[in-house]
Amino acid sequence: MNAELRVDLARLRANITAVQDRLRPAELMMVVKDDAYGHGLEPVVDSALAVGVTWFGAFDVPTAVRTAAVTGSRARVFAWLTVGEDEIAAALAAGIELGVGDADYLERIARVAPAPAAVHLKIDTGLHRNGVRPEAWPAFVQRAAALEAAGRVRVAGIWSHIAEASDAEDDVSRALFDTAVAAAHSAGLAPEVLHLAASAAGWARPEFRYDVVRVGAFCYGVRSAGGPDLDGIAPAAALVARVEAVGADSVRIGVGALDGVPSTLGGRIDVGTPAGARELRAVGPVECVVASWPGAAVGDEVTIFGPGTAGEGSATDLGEAIDTVGEEPLLRLSPLIPRAYENR
Repeated sequence: MNAELRVDLARLRANITAVQDRLRPAELMMVVKDDAYGHGLEPVVDSALAVGVTWFGAFDVPTAVRTAAVTGSRARVFAWLTVGEDEIAAALAAGIELGVGDADYLERIARVAPAPAAVHLKIDTGLHRNGVRPEAWPAFVQRAAALEAAGRVRVAGIWSHIAEASDAEDDVSRALFDTAVAAAHSAGLAPEVLHLAASAAGWARPEFRYDVVRVGAFCYGVRSAGGPDLDGIAPAAALVARVEAVGADSVRIGVGALDGVPSTLGGRIDVGTPAGARELRAVGPVECVVASWPGAAVGDEVTIFGPGTAGEGSATDLGEAIDTVGEEPLLRLSPLIPRAYENR
């Protein structure tokens, strides 16, 4: 393959530090789902540990277990996908803390756990992305308190997702969350941490930060689609491909739709070249066609997305060009594209 994703680990660390500074005194839970947003899990986790990250969030158990293998005792790892008993056992053996938004799931964890399992109870605050409904919450936390007293679970946290669609809707969600926390306290629970916000609300609204804020995209330099640039944050990764053929007015580069470059980007963005920005004219299955420049030669490098130093747009710019979120151009990339790491 004539392409690679270049990850600047110094830039990544600078992004993480900027997020930590913004969130204080709340702690950052760095989200590393989907192989750390396509950047490569292990190098990313190592870099985050180097700047003091002590919480990591993983959607699924295999990612959480991989993360814990890197962190050891230096950080806590949280996974929120509801899974079966085999994966519960694997997660608990690795010291993973589990997000629980379902009464039956809580019972399965209590049944499997050889020792008190660290769980974070999830209230549905209106997004309907898992979570116990408010009307069922009082019975749920009473049952959790009984299981904690029996030594089957340890309620380490209470959490939720919010829509981040409008301030007014998020305010309603926050009020529901506070009510749920009060009910948990009334049931005799004393969670160590509360976490409600993800990237956007955590960045913009201090009252949503509580103890921990789950941040993914911003740590990697991916801003929200339609959102402003963020102080101290820039893309940590660049997708680079080399010229394989030079024509009269265009060149062909060695990356295409089968590698994860959206075919709908053709004619909608500029890419970076040795001569600056040039139009991406078409995306084929295994190659892209780019407008040429004087002196273009086989082996020249073209940047599909990155920090903008060669005239290219960011991953978010690409996402906006095809009406999707900024992380999608990263998450679509084939794992067969080599990841190259700079500034370890």
